[in-house]
Amino acid sequence: MGRAVAHLDLDTFFVSCERLNNSKFNNLPLIVGGGNRGVVASCSYEARKFGVRSAMPMKMALRLCPQATVVKGDMELYSKKSREVTEILTERSPILEKASIDEFYLDLTGMDRFFGSYKWTSEVASYIARETGLPLSFALSVNKTVSKIATGEGKPLGRLEVPELMVRPFLDPLSVRKIPMVGESTYKLLSRIGVRQIRTLSEMPMETLQALLGKNGADIWKKANGIDNAPVLPYQERKSISTEQTFFQDTMEMAKLRGLLTGMVEKLCYQMRSEQLLTSCITVKLRYTNFDTETRQKRIAYTSADHVIGKIVSELFDGLYQRRMRLRLVGISFSGLVHGNYQIDCFEDTRGLMNLYQAMDSIKHRFGTDAVRRCGGMSLKNPKT
Repeated sequence: MGRAVAHLDLDTFFVSCERLNNSKFNNLPLIVGGGNRGVVASCSYEARKFGVRSAMPMKMALRLCPQATVVKGDMELYSKKSREVTEILTERSPILEKASIDEFYLDLTGMDRFFGSYKWTSEVASYIARETGLPLSFALSVNKTVSKIATGEGKPLGRLEVPELMVRPFLDPLSVRKIPMVGESTYKLLSRIGVRQIRTLSEMPMETLQALLGKNGADIWKKANGIDNAPVLPYQERKSISTEQTFFQDTMEMAKLRGLLTGMVEKLCYQMRSEQLLTSCITVKLRYTNFDTETRQKRIAYTSADHVIGKIVSELFDGLYQRRMRLRLVGISFSGLVHGNYQIDCFEDTRGLMNLYQAMDSIKHRFGTDAVRRCGGMSLKNPKT
């Protein structure tokens, strides 16, 4: 029996949420993002006609579309609307993977015997649009790669089905840029040797691609040929990640405690990004010298960024540590995890900050997690008084 995998994507999600809140934004070129030093987090199709794209520097976007309306964004609203969609899909779908704040995979294998995978997906998509007011696109095919590419081709409001026999005819004429894993540098490299269409890429020997692109060459070749055996990972697959430190001697030395918390946040955030996870709930735990244990938590917009989570942890710690008593343990836990990559923050993120994260993660991946660290997190491993 062939697989049936659906990919659902909320169209211009941040923009759609803003338009639900304020109808005056309807049919106008709208950009969601930070100030002049920030980047575009999302933009409407009206703005895209002028060449505006996500992750573009805001100054460039406004040069291309000076008449655009810019809103700073409301991550709490976006997280709330994302949870509404997640709850609907969780209740109805057999296996759900939340790939990001606005993307979902559904494994519907075997459903054709009872109802029809395409019909079921279409009805669920209509229900989501009706109940939440959010427009969305979906595609159904034999694996995650083909479904995701087809969703992109169908946007906006697309509803496509690519059966197994049509996978190659569907993929062949498309640009290699459509393949997940093919970024700007890989595309330029392939273009220099005349490989611009998926058909050309799929007909190359796998060994040639491996020699050209390294270990990713084989994966890209498989995707170009419509081969992807990656499973749809259940949304509840992992509940939380955490770390805690029991001190050799109980302490109340604030500078060192804050340094320890900074280091813990940095390591957990790197772990999340490495595993392509995002968190929506932060918990701080304290244990006093008399063994009394207290915790405090806060729900946040999905993220895996040190600079965002670090501020929350500091606030929780300040609110929690009210006794003038030594501590024997501190801990941090991230829960409400979903699969996905870091979402650009509408308020603070810049291209330079995103490049910094990528560079630091690359160094840590190659040389170890302690190869590069924040200064604030280097002061303490086991505080003593």
